Amino acid sequence: MIENKASVVLLKKPGEIRVEQINLDPLTENDLLVENFFSGISSGTERLLYEGRMPAFPGMGYPLVPGYECFGKILDCAKTSGFEEGETVFVPGATCYGDVKGLFGGASSHLVVNKERVIRMPFDMGRENVLLALAATAHHSFEGNHTPDLIIGHGALGRLLARLTVLRGKSPVVVEKLPIRRNGASGYNVCSPEEVIGKQFSCIADVSGDLSQLDFLVSLLRPGGEVVLAGFYQNSISFDFVPAFLKEARVRVSAQWKQSDLNAVADLVTSKKLKLDDLISHEVSAENAHYAYETAFNDTSCLKMVIDWKGFH
Repeated sequence: MIENKASVVLLKKPGEIRVEQINLDPLTENDLLVENFFSGISSGTERLLYEGRMPAFPGMGYPLVPGYECFGKILDCAKTSGFEEGETVFVPGATCYGDVKGLFGGASSHLVVNKERVIRMPFDMGRENVLLALAATAHHSFEGNHTPDLIIGHGALGRLLARLTVLRGKSPVVVEKLPIRRNGASGYNVCSPEEVIGKQFSCIADVSGDLSQLDFLVSLLRPGGEVVLAGFYQNSISFDFVPAFLKEARVRVSAQWKQSDLNAVADLVTSKKLKLDDLISHEVSAENAHYAYETAFNDTSCLKMVIDWKGFH
């Protein structure tokens, strides 16, 4: 490997994915050079990028390197960085590709990243480390001591949110439209949308990314209840005013996780309190990246797709 180059998943334009070698930015004293072992694919935000439907967003543009879920090994760092070569770290993407956009810059064999953005994670956890970003996203949706009693969506994010809610001493109901995704619950129940009709909930967290059911969610609220939008949504938000008015409903948007969320879930994972098992359903070598993205976006049995970068240059 030449230090200033990396093999990357490159979105040349919407619908066109290639694996190419491009230049990396040079290291500064605050940077780490990381050899990537695994990167995850987000079936939400990255699908919008792939299909050219991503709303205006800082850092948007093509060509770009997608991905914000990485786990790898430090190859080089300054002695003053506080890190050592050989340490394994989670990396939430990078912007180290010169004129090529890094949104979010993690689907790469090697990364140059500021030391403040990474977090040490055990090597023996392997590919599950890439799930920290999703876990942090789920953690960020909590507001104070409030936890959801209804979760919409039982994909990887919905399962992590349910597991974190159980750790808080609650037993949420999870609604999932797809029968194939109703398995794998532990400490909570998963049901179809029809099974919650007529019931009422205080806090409903949507991680499905489907805004078409917002009126349905409002109908399930108790008076003064809250709907938390914890997915990523392409379209404008709208809902019938009168039902929301009569219930004095609140709608809250949960934005991107913060470093405090990442630190919190990393502590839960390393202490074995939060389990990350049974969430990664597919793994593909980087040379087959196009197949990996097609599968992640179109195969309903795919909970989480991981790209294996080991040995790929």
